Amino acid sequence: MKILSFKVNGQVKFGPKVKREEAVWDVQAIQEQLQVLPSFASTVIEGIAQGFDFVEKMRKLVEAAEKSENATQFKHNFDAIEWLSPIPRTPKNVMCVGRNYKDHAEEMGGEQEQELVLFTKAPTAITADEATISAHANVTSQLDYEGELAVVIGKKGKDIPKSMAYDYVFGYTIGNDITARDLQTKHKQFFLGKSLEGACPLGPYLVTKDEIPNPHNLTVVTKVNDEIRQNGSTKDMLHKVEDLVAYISQHVTLEPGDIILTGTPAGVGKGMNPPTFLKSGDVVKVSIEDIGTLVNRIQ
Repeated sequence: MKILSFKVNGQVKFGPKVKREEAVWDVQAIQEQLQVLPSFASTVIEGIAQGFDFVEKMRKLVEAAEKSENATQFKHNFDAIEWLSPIPRTPKNVMCVGRNYKDHAEEMGGEQEQELVLFTKAPTAITADEATISAHANVTSQLDYEGELAVVIGKKGKDIPKSMAYDYVFGYTIGNDITARDLQTKHKQFFLGKSLEGACPLGPYLVTKDEIPNPHNLTVVTKVNDEIRQNGSTKDMLHKVEDLVAYISQHVTLEPGDIILTGTPAGVGKGMNPPTFLKSGDVVKVSIEDIGTLVNRIQ
């Protein structure tokens, strides 16, 4: 199932994409009007904490709407909604993995690390598909992109065994780890350079894990103004999804709605010769097969 979060008539909502239509089901409206279920989640994080019961509940709601006298009233066309991040606000900082692709580590002037390189982005950096992102010219002249597969956690866990890691994964989305390279260097750590407003676009969909049985066989393509900059595959990740979930949970309790950005392949602006950073007017598109394309404009 492809789930999206959106705003319509001033209300924050979520629901599954309508099959073969550029529209979303308003499952909360279906429940309110048709009273299909004894109860239903009020937020997407509350829902994903229920695991696949949440998905089954949404399917029942959609079936009821389709059988109703006017199913159209429960749909919103994409051009009538404001897209939000699939998880509009994470429970804690977005967790990120650095140098998780050998070719990216090399283009950044080093080799991959034996241990995981972990850092975080403030949740206030989260933005959505189709959002316009400031160039932040007042604080940086080296704004860069990093297209990545994002893992969405669905169940609370600590010290998760690697063999059980996928039990704690609800699904996947696309992330763009936008980075101010000069701030990253200046501060000798990543937080400020990674946490500018809008520096963590996510979306367009949260795709449930049943639709992506192997997250390590997906193409990751990033385009800037339709020029292909990154063209990699998640098969080249040095630390796999199960490694990340298990290792991070040894140190941090994972919670429903937490997001892990899994690293980026080669082709970032800093790695080009000469380095080529984002500027006002640029359009960045990150595509991952089986999920979709995340589009953002720099202003």
